[in-house]
Amino acid sequence: MLTRPIVWIPAAGAVLIAAAVVLSLFQPWKLVVDERVNEALPTSQTTAPQTVAPTTPTTPTTPPTTTPTPPTAEPTILAEGTFISHEHETTGTVRILEVADGQRVLRIEGLDTSNGPDLKVWLTDAPVLEGQAGWYVFDDGAYVDLGVLKGNLGNSNYSIPADVDLADLTSLSIWCDRFSVSFGAAQLTQTA
Repeated sequence: MLTRPIVWIPAAGAVLIAAAVVLSLFQPWKLVVDERVNEALPTSQTTAPQTVAPTTPTTPTTPPTTTPTPPTAEPTILAEGTFISHEHETTGTVRILEVADGQRVLRIEGLDTSNGPDLKVWLTDAPVLEGQAGWYVFDDGAYVDLGVLKGNLGNSNYSIPADVDLADLTSLSIWCDRFSVSFGAAQLTQTA
């Protein structure tokens, strides 16, 4: 029966469609392709450098003076934590920083986890539990989606919206939105 072209062509088409759906959902190539990111530590200048024009007429040998560039202000650490593994082996640290201009940034440092489809960075109110008990809890309560994970290896920064109240958000999860599972998570301890 499969030797007849009329039967074989629709069967091949169905197999190709099924393969395309499976590939788009599972994205198996991400198991072997890492995405490395290395963003600098966020800082801000306290004031911008200013050029001061002389108040007296100048001659060609009298250039305008420039005040020196002020030093960059180191951010304040508001909270920090260390990743534990969930669905995938995950290591690294996370800090919530406040830069001099008041902007808050979530910084992930030394991240090493698996790549995967639809990975997000979530601040949540869920407790960080060891083992399988902690894999699925992060979408049960309140969470703030800070965006797509920029890379599964390295250092990255994520802006925290000004209207987000950090008082009740006590954990961070690398969340696979496609399969509703945590790759790894960190309990955040307030430091300031």
